[in-house]
Amino acid sequence: MADLAELAELADMAGLQVCDDMTVEVALSVMAGARTGHLLVCDNDGLRTGTVTRVQLAGVREGAAYTDRLRLRDVPGDGVPDDVRLTPGVLALAR
Repeated sequence: MADLAELAELADMAGLQVCDDMTVEVALSVMAGARTGHLLVCDNDGLRTGTVTRVQLAGVREGAAYTDRLRLRDVPGDGVPDDVRLTPGVLALAR
């Protein structure tokens, strides 16, 4: 049986799961409150669609196209083809 330290480490590796309709601002607040550097992003069915980091979201927030209504599913990420990034409503995050 795993001890508490091992369980805490596993939980930290897995990360917190959030829905892809969460705004960037709320996601940054959740990360700050949870003292974590990343979140696992899931769709409405609970299926993992990507991961976002605090650094990534802070960069998005500083961008010229940022609005306070920007959802995680609309955040572009690295390693995703440009045609996917340009498709509205598609979560384009590094997996």
